[in-house]
Amino acid sequence: MATKFDNISTLRSFNQQITNPKFKSANEIASCMGALQAQDYAMSKWALGIRLQNSTEAAINMEFNSGNIIRTHLLRPTWHIVSSKDIYWISSLTAPRIKASLKFRDKQLGLTDIIYHKCHRILEKSLRDSNHQTREALILELKKSKIDVEENRASHIFLRAELDGIICSGKQKEGKPTYAILEEWVPEHNKTHREEALKELAKRYFTSRGPALIQDFTWWSGLSLRDVKLALDFNKGCLISEVIQNQTYWMADTYSEPTPDSAEIYFLPAFDEFLISYRDRTASLLLVDNKKVISVNGIFYPIVMKCGQVIGSWKRNIRNNHVLFTKNLFKSGTSDQDINFLRSINRYSNFIGKTIELI
Repeated sequence: MATKFDNISTLRSFNQQITNPKFKSANEIASCMGALQAQDYAMSKWALGIRLQNSTEAAINMEFNSGNIIRTHLLRPTWHIVSSKDIYWISSLTAPRIKASLKFRDKQLGLTDIIYHKCHRILEKSLRDSNHQTREALILELKKSKIDVEENRASHIFLRAELDGIICSGKQKEGKPTYAILEEWVPEHNKTHREEALKELAKRYFTSRGPALIQDFTWWSGLSLRDVKLALDFNKGCLISEVIQNQTYWMADTYSEPTPDSAEIYFLPAFDEFLISYRDRTASLLLVDNKKVISVNGIFYPIVMKCGQVIGSWKRNIRNNHVLFTKNLFKSGTSDQDINFLRSINRYSNFIGKTIELI
């Protein structure tokens, strides 16, 4: 018997705004999805762009530079892009658990609360009055104050300052990301009670990424299983579930069936939410192909997607005003696919504003 969630991967690509983008700004897509993983800065812009109508990298840069979207450590922990309207309530929900998970490593590195507070003061002094600075410039300031930044201590110092609500991403400088004082860059606090924050984060996750399992949301959010179950309980009125092969999948009750999209090819960026949103990725990625797109140390490569299935990987090398583009398909394509490949590559070329050379 057919179920509502017959084609899980197709529904996911539709709900993630890949196959049916309806938004026109990065702020809108970030708000819809709650947060998008973003440790690869350049690729994270394409993660937004591919989910928007007629977007360009220049337009994404403008939203970063205006403070509409913020790049910060938010979940698990790793880099994420979030709407400026959501940064305070999501961080207040997730930061305590992340800080607790880092205590052992902090002790190994000798990073005490006293040292962290000293670093906070240095960063605040350096960034005050909207004086946005690059990571490299701020590390020099820390060194001037005799702060040990070796053995990855600098990363922990910046991470803790983000989790404590001191800093976030700022305007770009010569194409490089910078840091800003959070309260200066995003002055409007959107305070939310913890129960409301749990409910809202779960609602956004299952609306934009469903059908998905409880385990998927637990992985993505970094929240405890107890909190995740509470969040689902809070959303009884707007989420539905269905058991498929002995697993319970959740999704917004407002979902609609996607229009068939059998021909289009999508070049998704490294660490894209289409895969990384889920602990169980077998709906879109065959186990035999897993190592071809996810390294043993957890690096997610750029992927080629068709009909909700990962069919290959790709990479780019920028050479001045053009880009060398290579695709690696798991199976050989057809001439029809070649036409669709060219159309998708042209879309990426228009986004970055550079000519693409296939190799």
